[in-house]
Amino acid sequence: MISATANTIFQRAIDDYHVHDTIDATMENPYDPATLEHLLYLKCWIDTAQWHMEDVVRNPDIDPKEGLYWKRRIDKQNQVRTDTVEYIDSYYLQKFADVVPLTDARINSESPAWAIDRLSILALKVYHMQQETIRPDVSATHIQACQAKLATLLEQRQDLSQSIDELLKDIATGRKYMKVYKQMKMYNDPNLNPVLYGGQK
Repeated sequence: MISATANTIFQRAIDDYHVHDTIDATMENPYDPATLEHLLYLKCWIDTAQWHMEDVVRNPDIDPKEGLYWKRRIDKQNQVRTDTVEYIDSYYLQKFADVVPLTDARINSESPAWAIDRLSILALKVYHMQQETIRPDVSATHIQACQAKLATLLEQRQDLSQSIDELLKDIATGRKYMKVYKQMKMYNDPNLNPVLYGGQK
């Protein structure tokens, strides 16, 4: 099942990142660049770095110039994240290219890669919530509250993992079919954002 593979790779990426716990640490992807595993590791590494960028920019005492610097880095990172999701969808489009959908085949509300994107974010939530349950500098009430949240996150990951596996099985057997809409983010496009192309002062 792909979810088990993805969850294992996501955990590895998160653990590898936290060896140095530095946003600009060099990623050393252990998987062959031609594989889905490579994309999954890359995806979670991108998410992990962005998670920590989001932490930094939320410092209430951050200098406005530094805040803008991080906001722009987050925007750039989010674009890379979106591109990587589309690479994963491209993998599945190719994988299922020869599958003939059944006459009553249905489309899913999201593509496999965007569901996997949510699974990667959940892995990060699980990791960081788990860290909150072992902090030595907080109250028992804090730990108990985080343990309850962690249990919910683990249940959510189990449900999402099952849903992803079922979706891919349905696509492979023709009960559902893939239809991917490429990103159309206007604010990053110099031809579509009026501030960038000069249509707005």
